Amino acid sequence: MRKWNAPAGALLIILAVIHGAAGAFELFGVTGGGAQWFSVLSWLFLAVLVFHAAAGIMLTIDSIRIGRKSGAFYGKANIGFWTKRISGFAIILLIFSHLLVFIGQGGGSFRLTLFEGPQLILSLLLAAATALHLLMNLRPLLIAAGASGYRKYLADLLFVLAVVLAVCGIAFVIYYFRWNVWWKWSRS
Repeated sequence: MRKWNAPAGALLIILAVIHGAAGAFELFGVTGGGAQWFSVLSWLFLAVLVFHAAAGIMLTIDSIRIGRKSGAFYGKANIGFWTKRISGFAIILLIFSHLLVFIGQGGGSFRLTLFEGPQLILSLLLAAATALHLLMNLRPLLIAAGASGYRKYLADLLFVLAVVLAVCGIAFVIYYFRWNVWWKWSRS
């Protein structure tokens, strides 16, 4: 399971960047929504995420089992381990709330039903939890991938991912204002 979890994590990063950038362009109003390829990509993203989450849960259970047997949990030394697990669990919960914003299908594409304060906060928390999870996991992922001199890649990857997550956060805020201010104002 551990052998397949690292490639799944790398694929998740690629799919998250594509999903975040495409979603941000839709929320900015630059591109139209409802493209079939985007829906297929989202379902692929979700499938890989479920695999990655299941692998993480199994590896966590193994670690707890080993800790019980040995009697040594190394609490302070395992802060990074538990930060990864807690941020991953937060991402799972926040992704379900992200999916619930898109209820029902019409014409083969998901439709946004409501985007007010709670949806904005949950979306921003999703971007923050994703940033924390990536920050904690990117270095081990590069090491597991065998990247020689991974430090030079780490800074570049962190920069690209920070920009994508910042653009997603800005898109959520702009869309919130488009949904709640501009749209309501233009209807009155």
